[in-house]
Amino acid sequence: QVQLVESGGGFVQAGGSLRLSCAASGRTFVGYVMGWFRQAPGKEREFVGAINWSTGGTYYADSVKGRVTISRDITKNTVYLQMNSLRPEDTAVYYCAAGVRMSDLITHYNYWGRGTQVTVSS
Repeated sequence: QVQLVESGGGFVQAGGSLRLSCAASGRTFVGYVMGWFRQAPGKEREFVGAINWSTGGTYYADSVKGRVTISRDITKNTVYLQMNSLRPEDTAVYYCAAGVRMSDLITHYNYWGRGTQVTVSS
């Protein structure tokens, strides 16, 4: 049974940084893409970025490019989302997801975590 468990969310002031983690278990993720999405209150879930588990190649949404970095630790089966220069509009629940293709579409991801809340105060 695949499990994705996010952690690391919390409260931070604008301009600050946070690192989210996604612990993955239940299968091998070789060949998979691990994505990060976020959903703000009253808004649709949106793509943040993704990483190819095998190659480490990354893909970011334009809205966060330059402020976020996704990485993975294969030995720990964990994916990270480092977020810098946070803004109040980054406030959202952040979700980790796993799929088989590099994509910004929600429907291309088969497995999802429950999310972790990030709140950025101005």
